[in-house]
Amino acid sequence: MSCKNPLISIITIAYNADAYLEECIRSIAQQDYSNKEYVIVDGGSTDGTLDIIKKYKHVLDCCLSEPDRGIADAMNKGIAMSSGEYVLFIHADDRLLDDNSLSQAVAELKPECDIHAFSLYFSSAGKRQYRQPRGFTWHLNFKTGLYHQAVFCRRSLFLEIGNFQNKLRIAMDYDFFLRAYRNKICAQMYSLPISVMRDTGISSRRDWASLSARFREEREVHNRHCQNLFQKWLYTVYWVFYWPYRKIRSILLLV
Repeated sequence: MSCKNPLISIITIAYNADAYLEECIRSIAQQDYSNKEYVIVDGGSTDGTLDIIKKYKHVLDCCLSEPDRGIADAMNKGIAMSSGEYVLFIHADDRLLDDNSLSQAVAELKPECDIHAFSLYFSSAGKRQYRQPRGFTWHLNFKTGLYHQAVFCRRSLFLEIGNFQNKLRIAMDYDFFLRAYRNKICAQMYSLPISVMRDTGISSRRDWASLSARFREEREVHNRHCQNLFQKWLYTVYWVFYWPYRKIRSILLLV
């Protein structure tokens, strides 16, 4: 059972992120919740990212800058470097919503659950869209409905079901949450928004090349976690229709 004020590990993954990193760091440093640790994992940036990290080294508990094998590898490094009871990923181009976002979220945590998925705002073209997690339901068999920039995961969960898959470059969070769902992990959804997610991430791109790359990984995740012949048939039918549907939709949006 969690203590009343658990240690929260906030992990930021960065690579050539000088455009937004300072805002991200400040949103975490200004939190009124004190029992937190902050870890930054940089992939060996060549822009001004390291200068920003040095500027704010007094608010960091741990920092690493070295080449990695992708986002999943960097996230796994962050998990290994941190020690909090709960882990929250706020990447370099994202930020916490308000100075009390952590304290508000911690007050809602249920000790019986290992995953706590909050809502967030998706920022695109200067506009914010409120997005709420769909839940830990059948829908997760096909698409992720959780936004990891607003999800608290208990550290012990990574020991129970494993870390993020380094082979995946886009759908590593979907793979993780699907594993958790299939392992019947207790998850709680919240309408409270705690963070802002920008449209600059690779999973937010809407050009067909980026979408195709994401769909290929999602299909790989489906194949990896297919449990029986019925699921295999269901996934086959799903991709027969979903892939061309999304391609047509992408073309129409470009016209």
